[in-house]
Amino acid sequence: MKKLIVVAVFCFPLLSSALAKPGPGKNTVSSVLKSAIVYRSGAELYHTARITLTQGNNDFIIEGISNQIEVNSIRIASDNNGLAVMSVEFGKNFLVKEDASPELRRLKDSIESVEKDLELVQSGITTNKELQAVLTANKSIAGTQTGVSVAELTKMMDYYRSKSTELQKERLLLTDKEAKLVKAISRLRSQVEEAEKKNMTTAGQLAIQAFSPMSGTYTLNVSYITPFAGWNPSYDLRVDNINKPVNIGFKAKVSQSTGVDWKNVKLVLATSMPNMNATAPELQSWLLSFENMQRRLLSNSDIKTALQGKVAGAALQEVVVVRGNTSLNDNEEPLYVVNGAIVTKEQFNQINKNAIKSVEVLKDSKATALYGSRAVNGVIMVVLKEGLEDYVAVNDNELNVTYEIDLPYDVPTNGKEQVVALKERTAPATYKYFAAPVKDKDAYLLGCIADWGSLQLISGEANIIFEGTYVGKTMIDPGSTSDTLNLTLGKDHRVVITREKLKDLSSVKFLGSKKMQTLTYEITVKNNKKEDIQLQVKDLFPIPTDKEIEVELLEFSGADVDKERSFLTWNMTLKPGETKKLRMSYSVRYPKDKVLPL
Repeated sequence: MKKLIVVAVFCFPLLSSALAKPGPGKNTVSSVLKSAIVYRSGAELYHTARITLTQGNNDFIIEGISNQIEVNSIRIASDNNGLAVMSVEFGKNFLVKEDASPELRRLKDSIESVEKDLELVQSGITTNKELQAVLTANKSIAGTQTGVSVAELTKMMDYYRSKSTELQKERLLLTDKEAKLVKAISRLRSQVEEAEKKNMTTAGQLAIQAFSPMSGTYTLNVSYITPFAGWNPSYDLRVDNINKPVNIGFKAKVSQSTGVDWKNVKLVLATSMPNMNATAPELQSWLLSFENMQRRLLSNSDIKTALQGKVAGAALQEVVVVRGNTSLNDNEEPLYVVNGAIVTKEQFNQINKNAIKSVEVLKDSKATALYGSRAVNGVIMVVLKEGLEDYVAVNDNELNVTYEIDLPYDVPTNGKEQVVALKERTAPATYKYFAAPVKDKDAYLLGCIADWGSLQLISGEANIIFEGTYVGKTMIDPGSTSDTLNLTLGKDHRVVITREKLKDLSSVKFLGSKKMQTLTYEITVKNNKKEDIQLQVKDLFPIPTDKEIEVELLEFSGADVDKERSFLTWNMTLKPGETKKLRMSYSVRYPKDKVLPL
């Protein structure tokens, strides 16, 4: 039986020497991250650690903890009731990764190469200075010589001038190159410094003082909440054609920067936030409702027990049904059947229990009726999980929804989003096209889903795939109070819509002090698809905001008129290749000395 230990927790931002360098008798053990409950913002991590303790007081350190935690959330449970944890100190340890990153190696190689170039340039500058010194010395010696003709002296001076100019140009080039190389090395060293910071990890540690009544090895279960993790929902909306339901793929984008790489970790995603409330609870009314229960899978030993001495029809577990009434000899092996195929015992034992969807045990005539004499010792029938959704258990609780993923995941501590597929649902939908040509000439396909509350959707971004083609993104907003969820599935250019002003039926007249404008528009819609479509077209006419402005609707081609909002709505069915024309006309009267944007 595990014992929950309430301890005093202290947090030190800077690691003390006692924590950084365990003294004599202070053990250091690594913890293993087993599972994580990831909230929309924050996560609760669960570690295990094995520690050997002596009788009496013990000081030890547990490593591999997140470097950012809510210290008040630390909980430690022991598998031994006698162990008493007296205090816990949380601190950080700065570690350098043994293997440098490719970026760091590349930068260091670049520095080495540029430094070699710099050495060559500096060697060239030194040689240049030495040559210049020799040239100057020879010039001085030549100047002291007597008996030199003017022609020889002129020739000698020309040589010194030419050679000196050549050396000066060379030195200028070398000096400029030297400055550039020094600058490049400085820049590379700055980049190396940044890369080394990335190559350094900050690991969290727990320094624990505990009393053990006897020497022995203990398993400690450590849990805590960290704010540096979370997940966001996203969706894939797939519609093969408008005669089929919407396929909704629900995914989670999980990210974490806790300082601990999550390796082979079981994930539970929760739609709520972590509960750090320390206020005493206040009782609320108990509303009883059904919830989805996670099935517990049987181990091989459980199944063997199921075959021994059970009566016909007895249900051992929710996933196991036993039929028959005789016991088995321990030396007699049953027949193993996986997904309808007979397998060996060795193959059966290799099945990961997390991959089992259901198990059924047959005995006696029930077994031989299906598999003949081979099944005289009974049959173990296993059905394996088929898709990813079989590995995700959805629990709809009173205040939140959790998704328990029965597959281990790796999530590195780099803050990057990692997509986790959760479930897929098909939702019956009615489809219609919508167009408002006064604003946009395109027709948009809408999927209308009734009773959408049972889909347990969360606000998030959705990718739209229509007839096998990605058409864009939309937002799912389940916060709407409407009974129907309307999903925009993208544009369809095969539904052609035009809106044209009819100049012959539009006019401007002056009536005394008034000016009357008559505006007439014709909307043409055509269905170029191969099937019938439902189309809704909306347009509008102006609403006067001044008593001197009068608006009269003259023609609307049978549209539904919303006088309060001045909307016109046409609902129609268009056959393949069919074209329809809609006409709307209205007049506006206002003082002729005024201007209206019509």
